[in-house]
Amino acid sequence: MPIDPRRCAADLETALPDLLAMLERAVNIDSGSYHAAGVNAVIDLVASPLRELGFAIERKAVPGRGDQMTARRHFGSGPRLLILGHADTVWPAGIVAEWPFARVGDRLTGPGVGDMKGGVVSAVFTLQGLLARGLTGLGACTFLLVPDEELGSVQSRAWIEDEARRADFCLTLEPCRPGGGVVTSRGAVGAVYIRAEGVSAHCAASPENGASAVRALAGLVAEIETLSRHHQGVSASVGIFHGGAARQVVSPDAEIHVDLRAPEGEAADALLAGVRAIVARPAFDRRVTMSLTGGISRPAFPRRAGTIALFALAQTIYAELATPMFDVASRGGSDGSFAAALGVPTLDGLGPICHDSCSRRETVEVQSIVPRAALLAGLIASVAAGHKLPRN
Repeated sequence: MPIDPRRCAADLETALPDLLAMLERAVNIDSGSYHAAGVNAVIDLVASPLRELGFAIERKAVPGRGDQMTARRHFGSGPRLLILGHADTVWPAGIVAEWPFARVGDRLTGPGVGDMKGGVVSAVFTLQGLLARGLTGLGACTFLLVPDEELGSVQSRAWIEDEARRADFCLTLEPCRPGGGVVTSRGAVGAVYIRAEGVSAHCAASPENGASAVRALAGLVAEIETLSRHHQGVSASVGIFHGGAARQVVSPDAEIHVDLRAPEGEAADALLAGVRAIVARPAFDRRVTMSLTGGISRPAFPRRAGTIALFALAQTIYAELATPMFDVASRGGSDGSFAAALGVPTLDGLGPICHDSCSRRETVEVQSIVPRAALLAGLIASVAAGHKLPRN
């Protein structure tokens, strides 16, 4: 028989003050994706209790980013679990000084409290509780902390996929949607960077000697965004545009960053091809050259048999906890997409309930922490006890 998730909930309720204390420490570390020291400090915080639980900790340095942390414990024969978390946030260094962790009534706030430090810390306490109750039947548990998830996991994708190929099921710690939504599918996500190189000149004294990179890219913005078909879930959005050297100088360089979204792989490929075609056309001035880097950074997360079975199991467990739950098809990106695209039964959105993720209004519902962590415990214990999941 699997460990009763209601007993897990009782254990977690007892441990909640310690969980909140660790979460406060985690949130009060600046750990934006570009702040490697802060990301590594979060990893230090998480690695320490996992090591005490018998996990072997491996860390691999990533140029310009924090470390990739692999925490692994072998138990014997049985299903192999992959837990996916990330240590980075979208926030710049210094944000904690003006927006530290705080509890306001029944909500927690602070940079990354929901996305996803709340989920990562809850998972540590979930594993503590399961092991204290004598968890058996699991072959191995591998817990990854990704340092560059908020940048698309560009440098971590191969590592995540290698670990996913060894796993029988994957549980991802992105925050739960308001009302109890867990993620059973996601669209494809892309990030494209278009750079123009022009020729500088004084805009009044010798404008004919210049070729404006800003002008070249400005003409592309509307064309690229016109590729969007929002009613079909397809979007191309220019989120960043920067360039130029000075007000009175014809701009010698410029760059735009484009976000791409599509419900499935074929539509994503077509969208990317459309952007490439626009960039490939000659610029208004032959002296301006353009280049495109990036592409589809995360594949679509399909809703297939293994994931459907995992969600049905989650519904059963949550019913025992007397808490509502529903499934969500998300347009946002997640490392869970890498596992799901490889056929691994994957469930996402298993962190606490979060509101207004990645904004200064980001909050976590305190009362959701225990039942969400108990759900995670119930999923692990049930699969370990023999609940079968079809391969996606």
